[in-house]
Amino acid sequence: MISISTKYTKSCDFRAVLTNKNSKLNSIAKIVDAKIAKFLKEKASKNRKGFTFISGVKNSKFENLYFFNVTEKSEEFEYQNLGGSIVNEALILKKNKIELLVDTLPKNLLKEKIIQNIITGMLSKSYKFKNYKVDQNDKNIQKIILVSSNQSLLKKSLHNASNINFGVTQTRNLVSMPANILNPKQFVNEIKKLSKHGLKIEILDEKKLNKIGMNALLGVGQGSSNNSYVAIMKWNGGKRSAKPLSFIGKGVCFDTGGISLKPARFMEEMKYDMAGAGTVVGLMQTLALRKAKVNAVGIVGLVENMPDGNAQRPGDVVKSYSGKTIEIFNTDAEGRLVLADLLSYTEKRFKPKFMINLATLTGAIIISLGNEYAGLFSNNDQLAERINKTSYKDNEKAWRLPLNKNFDRLIDSQIADVQNINYSGGAGSITAAQFLQRFVLDKTPWAHLDIAGMSWTKTSTKTIPAGATGYGVKLLNRLVEEHYE
Repeated sequence: MISISTKYTKSCDFRAVLTNKNSKLNSIAKIVDAKIAKFLKEKASKNRKGFTFISGVKNSKFENLYFFNVTEKSEEFEYQNLGGSIVNEALILKKNKIELLVDTLPKNLLKEKIIQNIITGMLSKSYKFKNYKVDQNDKNIQKIILVSSNQSLLKKSLHNASNINFGVTQTRNLVSMPANILNPKQFVNEIKKLSKHGLKIEILDEKKLNKIGMNALLGVGQGSSNNSYVAIMKWNGGKRSAKPLSFIGKGVCFDTGGISLKPARFMEEMKYDMAGAGTVVGLMQTLALRKAKVNAVGIVGLVENMPDGNAQRPGDVVKSYSGKTIEIFNTDAEGRLVLADLLSYTEKRFKPKFMINLATLTGAIIISLGNEYAGLFSNNDQLAERINKTSYKDNEKAWRLPLNKNFDRLIDSQIADVQNINYSGGAGSITAAQFLQRFVLDKTPWAHLDIAGMSWTKTSTKTIPAGATGYGVKLLNRLVEEHYE
């Protein structure tokens, strides 16, 4: 789909020319005539606010030229937005082959990070899930050609952007797949394919999970005809003695709510209740592709929450992997049961530098933060601050919410160590995080990202078509790159 070239071709129907008020006329004149170059420079000099789109000149040899004004941005994601805007304009004009010409930028803007982010935005906006329609008439971008005399710049920028995009695309594809196709077993099969990138894959089936005592996780899936699994992905790119970074994902492939059945309206959206696991898989793929100089482990719990004669009931008590007992007040508060076992298991087995879990955990977080921020909870100020600051760079924002021992009384059970939901009302996302914190046993730095409002968008954004967002891959990849390599 995407390639690089030293010269522009005549095969593309949308030539995006990156310009700036400081662009040299002679560099632009190689592509357009002096009259258009002068017109362009006048337009660029008048606009100091950033992105501008100028239509191609109709009925001339310059008809397929479209100019985009580039200025210095304060945040990297703004360049991604520019890349998304290029693709969006092409789609509006029903063009599906794009050339991006970058040599028209002044030297201060011809930087790897800038070009990389523009390409990242183009790739992100070009995403289309290969759906199950027989008639595939939907328009999408078929080809992108990057044009510059500086091949080294393009190769490095494209390589880095592609490594990120592969992970984001993997996440989007998994989240988009329907639950009758992506059941826990098929999810395991998809994960096994990542071994070709150098990831070591380990699968724990129900027999192994029973043996080690992951009863909280198994309880969620016991009403389904599909078996439950835990998949472990290991990347060893750092020193042998270095503690691994750990990423943990909730992988509820479909969530009916169990016996505490959800309302029918919008239940079809519960196919993406495995988005936390999807993000971990995409992240691990990106770390492997770019050969990250860290040790990392990704762990996902893959289950299906169904109502059945064998399903877990409200009022049941289960013994978790940690040894703590949990009273089940509501079977629709199932994701925290999966994560409880995974957190304790990860901490005990891998003794990681930190644990970050991702989950579409609560509807309450959408009420709090809408579709703009993930909810961030942590027992460690440094880790929380790093996630928060990093989250703004790729516009995958996270907002920290409090944890406090006073919330514990809302989930204290009369007959077990803890109950799985707060029925007193209020603080739904906080008490869910407070529940998870109880299963971090050795004070390992830990952060919980509640991504219920961030994993799916019903409307397109500047860089994301409607559907699965791939939230978290860019955020966590950058966190690793900037703070732990």
